[in-house]
Amino acid sequence: MTMENHLTMLHRHMPPVTDGRCHFMSPLLCGVPPNSPADTESVSLTGTSDEPQQGGLLDREIKKIACIGAGYVGGPTCAIIAYKNPSLQVTIVDQNAERIEAWKSGNLPIYEPGLNHIVSSARDGIVPLLSHTPAGSGPASAQATNNGNTIGHGGYDEESPGPFDLSHAPNLFFTTDMALAIAEADLIFICVNTPTKDSGIGKDYACDLKYFEAATRKIAEVAVSDKIVVEKSTVPCRTAQSMREILEANCNPGVKFEVLSNPEFLSEGSAVSDLLNPDRVLIGSDSSPAGAKAAARLSRVYSWVPRDRIILMNLWSSELSKLAANALLAQRISSINALSAICEATGANINEVSYACGLDRRIGPHMLKASVGFGGSCFRKDVLSLVYLAESLHLSEVASYWKSVVAMNEYQKCRFAKRIINCLFGTLAGKKVTILGFSYKKDTGDTRETPAITLVRNILAEKCKVSIYDPQVLEEQIWKELVEDGGKLEELKNGISIHNDAYDACEGADAIVVATEWDEFSNRDIAPTGPSAWRPSIALRGASTSRNYRYIPRRQVAHGRSITDNIPAQGISILGGDGTPTRLPASIDSVIGSSRSPSRTSRGSVGGSSDLRRGRQDSIVSTSSTESTGDEVDLITLPSGSMGADESGVSRLDWGRVAQGMRKPMFVFDGRCILDADKLERLGFRVESIGVPGAGYQPGAQDTD
Repeated sequence: MTMENHLTMLHRHMPPVTDGRCHFMSPLLCGVPPNSPADTESVSLTGTSDEPQQGGLLDREIKKIACIGAGYVGGPTCAIIAYKNPSLQVTIVDQNAERIEAWKSGNLPIYEPGLNHIVSSARDGIVPLLSHTPAGSGPASAQATNNGNTIGHGGYDEESPGPFDLSHAPNLFFTTDMALAIAEADLIFICVNTPTKDSGIGKDYACDLKYFEAATRKIAEVAVSDKIVVEKSTVPCRTAQSMREILEANCNPGVKFEVLSNPEFLSEGSAVSDLLNPDRVLIGSDSSPAGAKAAARLSRVYSWVPRDRIILMNLWSSELSKLAANALLAQRISSINALSAICEATGANINEVSYACGLDRRIGPHMLKASVGFGGSCFRKDVLSLVYLAESLHLSEVASYWKSVVAMNEYQKCRFAKRIINCLFGTLAGKKVTILGFSYKKDTGDTRETPAITLVRNILAEKCKVSIYDPQVLEEQIWKELVEDGGKLEELKNGISIHNDAYDACEGADAIVVATEWDEFSNRDIAPTGPSAWRPSIALRGASTSRNYRYIPRRQVAHGRSITDNIPAQGISILGGDGTPTRLPASIDSVIGSSRSPSRTSRGSVGGSSDLRRGRQDSIVSTSSTESTGDEVDLITLPSGSMGADESGVSRLDWGRVAQGMRKPMFVFDGRCILDADKLERLGFRVESIGVPGAGYQPGAQDTD
């Protein structure tokens, strides 16, 4: 069957609406403009079509879903599916009993902003509201607008594209009984880990599919009725074919399987937002009529996603698209990090360079922030998987190209560690270095492939003391990562201390290294976002190290487009020594003499508390917001010596207090470009930032042994 016939078959089996158009498919198939009002209609999975509910699995609605794997993919994905589809029964199964118990509790095994509310609402059910509760009043789990489109959950404001019934019974369940979950399910997601092989053929490059194959074999063994099996894990291209062969060779008599590819495109720290408002949902299927029907059934599970964002393709394209997306994102990061090395050697500023390049619509501003390097479970693994695929296909030049992306990332981490050593006069012996942040990025507790591991290893080799603080990563997880990196626990504990308090970690330090871009570490002014956001139209910096500025009026923008040519008298922009655009207030009195009440708290206390501690779940109290007029002061500067909360409720680190406890000279190494170097230098710090030549830095010195 040709792809054209396949698309026709899928169109035939998509649920109809009153005008005869189909649900949840691209505009090409539906014959409607991409942004027509019909695209945002919400469709219930309880069934509004004329299709009979009798017959085989592919001829009736999906009622029960099982997810094998309760990790970073399976947990949030299926929690959102249950939350958005009250009529579905969703069961997440995992062999790790401790992890399952954590999902059942109020202390989830993973941290994601907004996830607590999503899980508790679907797991425990939602009580219908008797009357409209204004935002900011009442419990977070029972807040909504009168039409149900805006739901307050854990500090995350969701804009739902259509009607949503806030009242439903619990429909999200967690269990270790894999056989029962598989047997009862109509559709099964496989969301297990696929790490890089550490031995045998393909070592350090190929994906290890042992968990994926084990899950597939378990499905074949247990299933006594037809199933739709969906690969959600990131897998090599053509894995679906191997999966189908295993299912067919081991299935019970009369049982049929349809295999689909539905890769995830989540970014840790924003997984809830990514799931509620995805850029796209890919569904890969084979070209048979049964494959088309299975794809249609899966598309209905994504009931809240506009139909033009659900894309049908063949299985191999869907599998490869996931690897390609992560490889391209990793390439972008390595490219900007390569340029950061040139900036440090020439006197250019990587923040200014990336800002200028990001204004080009062909390039865009995303993923152009220089850093100590990328981490996480996906980028390195998926790029290396692509390298292995290219080598297997005898495409050596292609393999070398993608291999260089990973090589550049490793170079960046080692280069930054060398810079730290060189700036501290060539030796760290007898000194103390504090690492702020251990997760690979902010708003997550994930430490897989975090650059902090490389930094700690290289710094510890210099016979110094290392202290570590992270607001979300647990102490045992840090030790686990360092041991898996090759260290011995007893030896590590002789040189490393892990703290629950940021100030304790910084006490007596010779240098502080910002390894994760947690908001609480930043000392920058609180920048506005959304329609009231500002950007510089042009800025010049003096050539000297004293950081001269030229003040330039700027234009108000929204979503990258100019919305007015009227420039408020108060609005002028600068690009400082760190290249960060800021907005100056109407007068200094408006900064010193005014205060802004924090709207909610997160990982710390509001209103002057200096206690920054790890492992707290967000305590959220939503408040209503007003649209900016462009005349008010958008930024406030936290005075030196105070601790305050910004509009996100994050308690900021008091760098003035930190300075009081450090040894002189005081070094700060900004590995994430989140610090205002000028403010810190006024406190007596010597600041060294990625991609920015510092006062104590000699070009090229970081590359010498």
